[in-house]
Amino acid sequence: MSMILSASVVRVRDGLPLSASTDYDQSTGMQECRKYFKMLSKKLSQLPDRCTLKTGQYNINFISSLGVSYMMLCTENYPSVLAFCFLDELQKEFITTYNMMKTNTAIRPYCFIEFDNFIQRTKQRYNNTRSLSTKMNLADMQTEIKLRPPYQISVSELGSANGFSHIPAGEYKGAGKISAAPHQRLEPVTLPGIVSFVLSLLCGALNLIRGFHAIESLLQNEGEDFSYVIAFFLGTAACLYQCYLFVYYTGWRNAKSFLTFGLICLCNMYLYELRNLWQLFFHVTVGAFSTLQIRLRQPQGKSPDYNV
Repeated sequence: MSMILSASVVRVRDGLPLSASTDYDQSTGMQECRKYFKMLSKKLSQLPDRCTLKTGQYNINFISSLGVSYMMLCTENYPSVLAFCFLDELQKEFITTYNMMKTNTAIRPYCFIEFDNFIQRTKQRYNNTRSLSTKMNLADMQTEIKLRPPYQISVSELGSANGFSHIPAGEYKGAGKISAAPHQRLEPVTLPGIVSFVLSLLCGALNLIRGFHAIESLLQNEGEDFSYVIAFFLGTAACLYQCYLFVYYTGWRNAKSFLTFGLICLCNMYLYELRNLWQLFFHVTVGAFSTLQIRLRQPQGKSPDYNV
């Protein structure tokens, strides 16, 4: 009998399970497939946005979009067209129910466990195809899968305890080149992110202007301290680097943002005599806000254009 057995929603960047269906089957085959689920979850950011893993009597299919992956386990004879329709329906409902801020800041496993109710209802409908009420254009679905078929992951690629073997980008017809970590795309910009970017530019400009004024004062009065000039220009560099970290992905990005914020704090501490408390508070607060936005804007991992 062909049927969907279980499904789960996983965050791409770290494999954190956000929600999952309640499964009662404790057979050996199901236990083995759950291990595959966990292994796949750890490598989602390195895989194309549409994949299938065949494991004997069962298939694992998943799609990824906007930093979230939707995974399902079904019997080997379950139609691929219906499988990806099921995943697409989960994706649309999850995006409608939860915003990106909630999924990005979630820290507990299964913190959206209430989504299980929708997974169970949808699973029951797709397991009873005769009464399936969803209006689907199967011809379009079949054409989509034919033109951009899911990448077929082999069980041998899961054999290494440390993860997958290298997956050549050319083997997947629809994914294009899988970007290396330094060139990963970041998640879409939010309004708070835009505000933090503009404020960081403003702080950088203010530091730059004060730095040039400090140079003029230094040329006119030989007794002026040159270290103030250095502090202003270091503050400018730190603000501009925060803008860079917000826009582009780099290695150790979060650590760099915290170090940059620390530099902003040190510069403002040194400039305590030249600024009032409100100015100091403004610069430090903007630095902290920008650091938070850099932390929240994580690598997207997958192209968000999947639409079955």
